[in-house]
Amino acid sequence: MAYRRADVEETALYAKKFVRYEEGAKKYSMGLSKFQTLAREAKATYKVDKLVLVNCDLFEKYLETFREF
Repeated sequence: MAYRRADVEETALYAKKFVRYEEGAKKYSMGLSKFQTLAREAKATYKVDKLVLVNCDLFEKYLETFREF
């Protein structure tokens, strides 16, 4: 069975621990500015020189606080 390159890249995106803002917005299916705001509120951002990375583990933990029962 052959896999398309897009499928492989999409699967790799979900396996990452750190993502950039654009990748994270795509991964969590939300707008870029909303993702940036939530990532900052979650204190899941890391600034390396001019690059900003978001820790997906911390972000997901914060996102769970919005869960409705």
